[in-house]
Amino acid sequence: MKKLIYAVCLILAVFSVKQARADGELKVEGIFQGENLFIMNPFAASGVGFCIYEVTVNGKVSADEINCSAFEVDLTVYNLAQGDPVIVVLKHKSGCTPKVLNPDVLKPKSTFVASGLKLDKTGKLTWQTKEEKGSLPFLIEQFKWKKWVVAGRVDGKGTSGVNNYSVNISLHSGINKIRIKQVDYTKKPRFSEEITFNNLMPEVTFKPGNNGKTSDFVTFSRATEYEIYDYYGKRVLKGNGAQINVTSLPKGTYFLNYDCKSESFERK
Repeated sequence: MKKLIYAVCLILAVFSVKQARADGELKVEGIFQGENLFIMNPFAASGVGFCIYEVTVNGKVSADEINCSAFEVDLTVYNLAQGDPVIVVLKHKSGCTPKVLNPDVLKPKSTFVASGLKLDKTGKLTWQTKEEKGSLPFLIEQFKWKKWVVAGRVDGKGTSGVNNYSVNISLHSGINKIRIKQVDYTKKPRFSEEITFNNLMPEVTFKPGNNGKTSDFVTFSRATEYEIYDYYGKRVLKGNGAQINVTSLPKGTYFLNYDCKSESFERK
C-alpha cells in the first residue's frame, strides 16, 4: 500500500511540475544580425534549480547549457543568414521571470548605403541600396516651407544585397531638394545624400492673394500640396488640390503653405 501511495504522489508531483512549467513562457522575436542573446536566469521560486527549463530557437530546442544564473543563446549554430527571422522562446517555471539582457541585437538597424538617387520631371524618385539589416521603412523627405516634410514612404526590403526602390512624389516649382531617411530603434535618423531637381513649371498663385480676404474658398492656379495654420500655429487643414473650402474655419488670419511658398489670407 505504501508503494502505491508513493507512486501516486510521484505521478501527481510530475503532473504538477508540468502544469506549472506550461504557465511560464517568454518570447523574443526579431531578425538575426550575427549576434547572440544573453539571458539572466534566476533561481526557481522553490529555491531548487534555476528558472528556465527549456529554450527553443525557431522551434528547435537549444543545446546551450542553461542550468546557470546567466547563459548565452548561440544563434550562429542554426544556419541563419543575416536578416532571417528569429523567434526565441524561454520556457520557465512559475513564480520566477528570466530576463533577456540584450534584446536590441534582434531589432532592425539602419545600416543602408544609398546610391543612384534620381528624380525626373514626373516626380518619380528611384534609388538603390545595399547593406540593409532588417526591414525598416524609408521616408522620403522634401525641403519646402523652410522645413523638411515627408513626401513619401516605402517599406525597406531588409536584405544586404542590392535593392531597387522607386516612389512618386509631388514636385513644387523651382528647386526641389530631396533626401531619404530611416529611423531604427535607437531613434537616431540615418540620411542619404541630398539631391536637387529644378522643376521648370511656373509657380503656383492663389486667390484671394496674399493678405486678401475670403469667405468660402482659396483657389490655386493649379493643383498643389498645401497646409493652413491658424494664428496660434496650429495646423487646421492639409491636402492636395486646386481649391480649398475654408467655410469651416472661424473668422481670422491664417497662414498658408503651398507650392514652395508661405503666405497668408484672412477668413472674413
